[in-house]
Amino acid sequence: MYELAVLAATVIALMALTTLIADWIGRALLRVEYVLLTGSILVILFVMFFVGAEVLMRYVFNSPIPGHLEGSELLGPIIVFLAVSYTQATHGHVGMDLVLDALSPDRRRYAEIGTLLISIFICAVLAYFSGKNALQLWRFDDVTMSPPYFKTWPAAAAIPLGYALISLRMYIQVLHLYDPERFRAHEPASGGFHAVE
Repeated sequence: MYELAVLAATVIALMALTTLIADWIGRALLRVEYVLLTGSILVILFVMFFVGAEVLMRYVFNSPIPGHLEGSELLGPIIVFLAVSYTQATHGHVGMDLVLDALSPDRRRYAEIGTLLISIFICAVLAYFSGKNALQLWRFDDVTMSPPYFKTWPAAAAIPLGYALISLRMYIQVLHLYDPERFRAHEPASGGFHAVE
């Protein structure tokens, strides 16, 4: 319980700091999201070619690539969590708006702010504990059970990174919803993947 209290105090302090330099953090976050999205896309392409090569080697040359299954599984969290903050920035996550649509614009705005604040604390807890797990895997030099023995910590490290960035993105969205005149949205241009201004 003490750990959660310290984490909550840290999150509140970081939110206060973010409020002071929100414009700078919003621009920096957008750049980081684009870089990580590019990384996620490259990993997706690599996995496609890797799995295609494995199928070719297995069925044409009767020589499967060792560790292909573990390698592909370890790349899954990297694909998802490198792009999770960008997806939040573009409002691409699946959501249920039935109740929100029935509210007046003011009440809807406050409901969205409340939902985002709760989500920030949940994601902060997930970032913290998944970060502890990734650090433990790195310290123990954990590897997969079968050859060629891939290290597991890079996949585990992508999870707290994704949760931390999505928490930051949601707080930028809270600030924008609270005072759109003072706090810019700092969201990607509509229509997809574009260069940062």
